[in-house]
Amino acid sequence: MNQDVYENCPVLENEFFKIRLIEERDAEDLFDVYSDKFALPFFNSDNCHGSNFYCARKEDVENTIKYWLIEYHENKGFVRFSIEDKKAGKVIGTIEMFRREAKDYFTDCGILRLDVKSGCERTEPIYHIMSLVIKPFYEWFACSKIATKAPVYAVDRIEALKKAGFTKSEEALIGHQQNIAYYDYWVI
Repeated sequence: MNQDVYENCPVLENEFFKIRLIEERDAEDLFDVYSDKFALPFFNSDNCHGSNFYCARKEDVENTIKYWLIEYHENKGFVRFSIEDKKAGKVIGTIEMFRREAKDYFTDCGILRLDVKSGCERTEPIYHIMSLVIKPFYEWFACSKIATKAPVYAVDRIEALKKAGFTKSEEALIGHQQNIAYYDYWVI
């Protein structure tokens, strides 16, 4: 790993998006994302202790952000990035990334969780986000592959993943709690 992403979190930018470490001030914009019932089916909550990330109150988002920052600063468990739409001037979602060690196919693998509001769950925005983060994430998280979830109904997301070079995996990700098998992962 060229740099320790947990010591100094870099910022990524292209003409469409700015991706940076989440901040508490993002709660207002992220409430629009995590209270969006149409976005909820696309959130990946596999192996997240039963949470689905739906937030009915702004305080729920504020508490979630505080937890994500503790995981980043103190536990170094994962990095949760905010995705700023440069044209709109708003945060339209988050990306979580961490390196996974396990006794299944998804060992030495970066697990990428992408949560965006439903209006951004389209091929082009997702492709622009993925093409911005893939190369740096390999370096920052020192992993041999990156996997992200896209259920069969996520047709725009799947199209963006294919365009970015991902392929569908037939392997199951085996959860740490109760050895639950999770499917619908795409790998690059």
